Amino acid sequence: MLLLQQMVVLFILMGLGYLCSIKSIITDEVGKKLSAIVVNIANPALILTGCMGEEKIQGQELLITAAVMLAVYAALLVLAQLLPWLLRVDRKSCGTYKAMTVFSNIGFMGFPVVSALYGSGALLYAALFMIPYNILIYTYGVSAMAVKEDTDNGKSGVSLGRILNIGVIACILTIVIYLLGLSIPEFIKTTVTQLSNLTAPLSMMIIGASLASIDLRKLFMDGKLLVFSFIKLVIIPAAGVLLIKQFVNSEVICGVCMVMLATPVGSMTAMLAQQYDGDYEMASKGVALTTILSVATMPLVSWMVM
Repeated sequence: MLLLQQMVVLFILMGLGYLCSIKSIITDEVGKKLSAIVVNIANPALILTGCMGEEKIQGQELLITAAVMLAVYAALLVLAQLLPWLLRVDRKSCGTYKAMTVFSNIGFMGFPVVSALYGSGALLYAALFMIPYNILIYTYGVSAMAVKEDTDNGKSGVSLGRILNIGVIACILTIVIYLLGLSIPEFIKTTVTQLSNLTAPLSMMIIGASLASIDLRKLFMDGKLLVFSFIKLVIIPAAGVLLIKQFVNSEVICGVCMVMLATPVGSMTAMLAQQYDGDYEMASKGVALTTILSVATMPLVSWMVM
């Protein structure tokens, strides 16, 4: 029921963005500026909220979760190099497919599902996944999307300025605050929380606006994207959790990993494509298609492996 509720919220937000685009409220220029707000303000604030809880993970469970987390992302990065080649993806969409393989909607969809299934305490495990996620999305994600731009300018894929951006700075601050146990004034917590709440509605409305220029009838006719979606939503999470369960006995850790892997393509993928001249249309289609399919695939994967 919770998953269905989250999907309804997503589609309502996307629908509003779609209508705003039709009514010329969200134009291409407005969409790009809103994307800048999400990438540079709202999402960094969402990162910072991860260190503002009172509970802490300690001892062996922390080490196990960290080890599993690193293994998961290492595997996803390897798969991101292989899948575009296996699917014979066009060169212009290669970086977008790489980003879609690695980055899922673990914040807006994953966190509420984890909380409903395993309680609010399990969010601490999920929060650990957000640190490398956000470091990677502002380094690997930017690099994947900006390849065309950098190639045209004769530059390398990622510059120091791009690596040390607002997203990575937010991640570093989160780690420092968490490890040192620093006390954050209540007014700062409130400000950061309210800014972070902009991430989901703005990003989903921008994606919905982008769909106004896409023939939705063709969304389910893209064979490569359909195959990718099946691999992303079913094969990767099912195989990943079954493998993790060979080494980890904790049902909570395995369950969190299942949710983190089974969620659809993250909306930040489309935001980065918009900002760094990636294949924005393909990213938006990937978010939309996997979000639609995840209504069925997430319960399926849960039934298969848990």
